[in-house]
Amino acid sequence: MTGSRREQLLSIGLPVATAVVLAALWQAAVSLTDIREIMLPAPTAMVAKLNANLPTLLEAALVTGREALAAFALAVVAGFIVAAASSSSQLLRETIYPAIIALQLIPKVALAPLFVVILGIEAEARITFAALLSFFPVLISTASGLSNTDPNAMRLCRSLRASAWQSFWSVRVPFALPHFFYGMRISSTMAVTGVVIAEFISAKQGLGFAILSASAVSKTATVFAAIAVLCALGLGLYGAVAALERLAARWYRG
Repeated sequence: MTGSRREQLLSIGLPVATAVVLAALWQAAVSLTDIREIMLPAPTAMVAKLNANLPTLLEAALVTGREALAAFALAVVAGFIVAAASSSSQLLRETIYPAIIALQLIPKVALAPLFVVILGIEAEARITFAALLSFFPVLISTASGLSNTDPNAMRLCRSLRASAWQSFWSVRVPFALPHFFYGMRISSTMAVTGVVIAEFISAKQGLGFAILSASAVSKTATVFAAIAVLCALGLGLYGAVAALERLAARWYRG
């Protein structure tokens, strides 16, 4: 077995083994104590609720996933454009960065009701709020990558009389791609989080609404089942970004 193959197996096997051990300890703790299901359901109870409500939860996951994907795409495009513009112009960078930093310091949860007031209770408000939440990781990581291009490569571009546009796409972007994908991985999870937070406030469907509805009637096992589906959704989006990064690595490593 090669080293890379062993690393891939460990990267999958260790998290799965850890999850199995934690689930077994969780099941044993609930079974051996007098913890009520309304306080902490056993994993077996959660799985039973998951099976019983699977069609409903999958339908809710489709709604949340669609909005999270739209928010993620919007955040990636906006983050890359703003990072590219700010890294190419010191004047623009000094103009917009104070506003970006100030906005970053504001707790985003406090802004969620404002999006409902301004954009209403439809999907647009949830997508825009989630996009704002997941915009900053892409912006910061991409700007960092574009600003730290190898100076020798840039000197080579100048010596070859490459235009600013050619230098940007042929040198700066490939150097920045690892940073860009790092920001995308963080952004993918925050997009799902942002949509769920917004669903707590302004939705009549989706996983956030399912969690809120189940908790309102003390169906704790159903809440955990919905959270499990939500975790699977976030991991799926994260895994898609990681797979895309592996494909892009053939370009920027070359």
